[in-house]
Amino acid sequence: MRRLEGSMVAIVTPMKDGAIDLRYLRELVEWQVLEGTDGIVPCGTTGEGATLTAPERADVIRTVIEQARGRVQVVAGAGSNATHEAIESVKMAKELKADAALVVTPYYNKPTPEGLYPHYMAIWEAARFPVVAYNVPSRTAVDMLPDTVARLARAGADVVLFARGPH
Repeated sequence: MRRLEGSMVAIVTPMKDGAIDLRYLRELVEWQVLEGTDGIVPCGTTGEGATLTAPERADVIRTVIEQARGRVQVVAGAGSNATHEAIESVKMAKELKADAALVVTPYYNKPTPEGLYPHYMAIWEAARFPVVAYNVPSRTAVDMLPDTVARLARAGADVVLFARGPH
């Protein structure tokens, strides 16, 4: 995995008349780059990723990558509470040439730590692409423990943990 470091901004998905405003998205990315961010996270939980269709997510991620032009890292939001959907989203992020995929812990399902391991392992094995496990227990009602991440690492998965908020 390319080392992810610095300030990464989870951006919103600009909308106009019920559709994604790709022109404004390009402007937003350019502004972020010029202001000195080190990375951009499109389609995360801030960017309405869970409410966009797969083609819309692809349009947003593709547009961000094109506009960033390698000047900053792009960590594409690719999470889902369904493992098979997360796999497809991570494969899409890889195909679009993102630097990594942000995969939120499964919401609503409330998997145990033992359930999180096969979820993330299946994603890694299917896509072979760097995954940032997004741990936000206040939103998902599940907590990704460091022991689970260590177990994934021991198994060879390229998964790192991003934890947010009080646990």
